[in-house]
Amino acid sequence: MPDMEESTQPKPADPELPNGAGDPDESEPPSPAAAEAPAAAPAAEAAEEVAGVDEVLVRSEPPKGAGTNADGWRPYTMGELLGEAAAAGRSDFAIDGNGAGSATPERSSQDSLQLSSHHDVAMDLINSVTGVDEEGRSRQRILTFAAKRYISAIERNPEDPDAYYNWALVLQESADNVDPNSDSSKDSLLEEACKKYAEATRLCPTLYDAYYNWAIAIADRAKMRGRTKEAEELWQQAIRNYDKAVQLSWNSPQALNNWGLGLQELSAIVPAKDKQTIIKTAISKFRSAIQLQFDFHRAIYNLGTVLYGLAEDTSRSGGADTSPNDLYSQSAIYVAAAHALKPNYSFIAVLYGWSAQCYRCHI
Repeated sequence: MPDMEESTQPKPADPELPNGAGDPDESEPPSPAAAEAPAAAPAAEAAEEVAGVDEVLVRSEPPKGAGTNADGWRPYTMGELLGEAAAAGRSDFAIDGNGAGSATPERSSQDSLQLSSHHDVAMDLINSVTGVDEEGRSRQRILTFAAKRYISAIERNPEDPDAYYNWALVLQESADNVDPNSDSSKDSLLEEACKKYAEATRLCPTLYDAYYNWAIAIADRAKMRGRTKEAEELWQQAIRNYDKAVQLSWNSPQALNNWGLGLQELSAIVPAKDKQTIIKTAISKFRSAIQLQFDFHRAIYNLGTVLYGLAEDTSRSGGADTSPNDLYSQSAIYVAAAHALKPNYSFIAVLYGWSAQCYRCHI
């Protein structure tokens, strides 16, 4: 399917970044491990750096009480999960295998060779990442140490879902350290991360965080492909994983919001006859997210943008149950509400002015 033209309607902000970084308007402090990493990592300091990694790269608990903890757009993506775990001093993953599946099974030499080969590919990708600045290079050294630890854990116990999950996080974080102009390297790292998430969920089908972060990784791969058939298939995969994450933890407004965004992206690729059904489903996901967290400004803003797009489509095509003017009015209300919650967010302020002008034009 050929690339489609860019839509002229206002766009939602990007749904998520691999490391859960905040908006350009907000600066997120680096993780403790990254902030304390030295400029160089000689062998004598390696053990100390790795100890810091073990505190950061852990599997978080499912998002109980997500509605009260969510301050930003995606507090349960990877970077924020790791920072939250480090701040709380938790460590669900023990490198010597006291997590899930701690009994080491027998493996044939052929299986061992195949496992090692797969890890060699991923490790080569990790080693190829240098980071775009000193902070990125420092964090990448820590991620490289962590990668070796998780590979060692998997080789001792290939049935440990936590080890695969953490290995996937390392790969996904490393993808964020890749030079912005090197899409192929980033895509390869994300592809490897997806394989590890698939293995983690095979071993532990109730691992909410794995499905959630897996969906984010797939969505990032889809965004690299524009409006193509391959991107459509990836968006569908991401949506299925958000669906699974919500099934495992219904009290997650972040997963519902990202699910809605995935549907919104998919609606721009599918044939026109399928678009409205997908858009209406996206609207229901944003509404569900807001019902769980009434001040979730991101979901409120995204609902405003999707309603605006629907109003534009309805205005062009006609014959809808709801008039375009009603949809424009609803859009303006939601964007205004998001602006009231976060008046300093520039992207909300811009659309707030735009939606107010459109509202006046359609009344």
